[in-house]
Amino acid sequence: MTNPLRAPWDTPFELPPFDLIEDTHFAPALNEALDEARAAIAAICDGSEATFTNTIEALALADAPLEKVLSPFFAMAGADSNDVREALMRDFSPLLSAYSSEITANADLFARIESLWDRRDDLGLTDEQSRVLMLTRRGFVRSGAQLKGAKANRLAEVKQRLSVLGTQFTQNLLADERSWSMPLDDMAGLPDFVIAAAKSAGAEKEATGPIVTLSRSLIVPFLQFSDRRDLREKAYEAWTARGANGGDTDNRAIAAETLKLREERANLLGYETFADYKLETEMAGTPDAVRDLLMQVWTPAKASAEADAAILEQMLVADGQPAPLQPWDWRYYSEKRRAAEHDLNEAELKPYLQLDRMIEAAFACSSRLFGLEFTPIDAPLYHADCRAWDVTRNGEHMAVFIGDYFARGSKRSGAWCSAMRSQQKLAGNIRPHVINVCNFAKPPKGEPALLSYDDARTLFHEFGHALHQMLSDVTYETISGTSVARDFVELPSQLYEHWLEVPEVLEEFATHAETGDPMPRDLLDRMLGAATYDMGFSTVEYVASAMVDLAFHDGPAPADPMQKQAEVLETLGMPHAIRMRHATPHFAHVFAGDGYSSGYYSYMWSEVMDADAFEAFNENGGPFDPAMAKKLETHILSAGGSEDAAVLYQKFRGSMPDATALLKGRGLAS
Repeated sequence: MTNPLRAPWDTPFELPPFDLIEDTHFAPALNEALDEARAAIAAICDGSEATFTNTIEALALADAPLEKVLSPFFAMAGADSNDVREALMRDFSPLLSAYSSEITANADLFARIESLWDRRDDLGLTDEQSRVLMLTRRGFVRSGAQLKGAKANRLAEVKQRLSVLGTQFTQNLLADERSWSMPLDDMAGLPDFVIAAAKSAGAEKEATGPIVTLSRSLIVPFLQFSDRRDLREKAYEAWTARGANGGDTDNRAIAAETLKLREERANLLGYETFADYKLETEMAGTPDAVRDLLMQVWTPAKASAEADAAILEQMLVADGQPAPLQPWDWRYYSEKRRAAEHDLNEAELKPYLQLDRMIEAAFACSSRLFGLEFTPIDAPLYHADCRAWDVTRNGEHMAVFIGDYFARGSKRSGAWCSAMRSQQKLAGNIRPHVINVCNFAKPPKGEPALLSYDDARTLFHEFGHALHQMLSDVTYETISGTSVARDFVELPSQLYEHWLEVPEVLEEFATHAETGDPMPRDLLDRMLGAATYDMGFSTVEYVASAMVDLAFHDGPAPADPMQKQAEVLETLGMPHAIRMRHATPHFAHVFAGDGYSSGYYSYMWSEVMDADAFEAFNENGGPFDPAMAKKLETHILSAGGSEDAAVLYQKFRGSMPDATALLKGRGLAS
């Protein structure tokens, strides 16, 4: 039978035929696709005079067979893994790394690119083509195209080993998350929605009753509400020990080797540190610029968190519990304090934050801002929990959007947006296939899925990334959608979160799961009034993680990353009752690949812009001002990486912001 990964796809919108794809199809399809891609590269290097069309554009099209195989594979491997797919990931990682190194080490190919670069002013290129040429050449140089002999060979070995380590780190983390659960025999303090989620988790794992798992959407509310301090401690320590439990799934040695190899990679390319190498192409530019921003925020955040800790510890002692306040106590007493000071608790909010209604809210905001419409489509997807929509504007197909919202044992933790197919025009009018993946607690069958406010923000955040992909309007995939500087990519996602805070949006879509009544105005006001509640805590745990990430890469690689982590936290004066958001052994942003390595700060760098960008809407007609929406689409969402990020932002806003709006938005301004 024909391998469906190699055949034409006669499916709605040319989506992958997931109902036909079997795990046994991937390896042979990849091998054939690699052969085809190599043949395309060889055809480029035919000795003819290099032109933009026969070199840069041909190179952009060469990987199409690979993308057809790998797009569905990576979607399934990340969100619905199994033993076979994990084994394939381990096999594919070094193969793909070797292929990538083979291309950038191709002297004939690089010579053609250099020839175009040297003649760039005489080629009559458009601005977009000039940008693509620059990025292509820069990518080759930063991948070692100018290295020769032993150095080039060693760089290829380093990159191949790093790809293996990143895959292993991810799979170890998933194994730890999948293997741990705690029977929930004592429900004291737990509201109905937590109990329902625990029962659903137990059913999914075929347990004899309700359980707590390491899924964030279950363990966080458990820590907020469980009256049992001993159970909170047990669950919290398991959650924070992911990747550090000894045995085959321990990630500490992997982290150490990864950091050492990254340092060697940077040195081979002529950089003193990996941070110098990584930040060269980001908006921040240098480690010092990153550190300056983080410390501007750290000082007021730490002061706020320490003041909060003193109050929470008083509550702990008043409960007859021995001091000091511990990390597994913070969420519990913070929730009680929020209920007392803001007359607000999670159990009261949850019935009004239904998953389906929040999806509708995200869609409706994009309709008012950008004219998008969403129609459900029936197409085979990789898991029964997934659903898909045809995205149109004025009757024109813009994208396919896929939502995969519920936690399960086969899905890695966190939330993310990916494109199984990116927008481009080089190979025709190609519209994107975009996926949002989340890990919300799945309700018992027949009951509505209820979100926390933080969950709802996550949904809007990932949908902001999706808009960046769906509204992309460029010719070349190289600069399409989210193909931008790492510390710019979070701007659209974090900016879109602000529309969840618009009262008229909540008044329409925050409706009670049982009665259908809109959220009462006083509850809405209390919820929005508490938006910056506990911001010291969340800022401290985030900035601490970003500072550790930077320290790992801005200097010699530490022989013992755990010791280095401890030293950084001691220097910062990390409050006792708060830990890093992502401790090293489960810091997937940094160690599952190098996407966010030296770059975890980027959420905050982007937040400086998103706070300022939403302020622009408020200054010019309100959150749905059509002129500002048009500017946002033109200069940010549709532009991709067609220009430098700072240039794009200044076209939208007029100037670059400072941290003032960020501190104000987080309630940390003096």
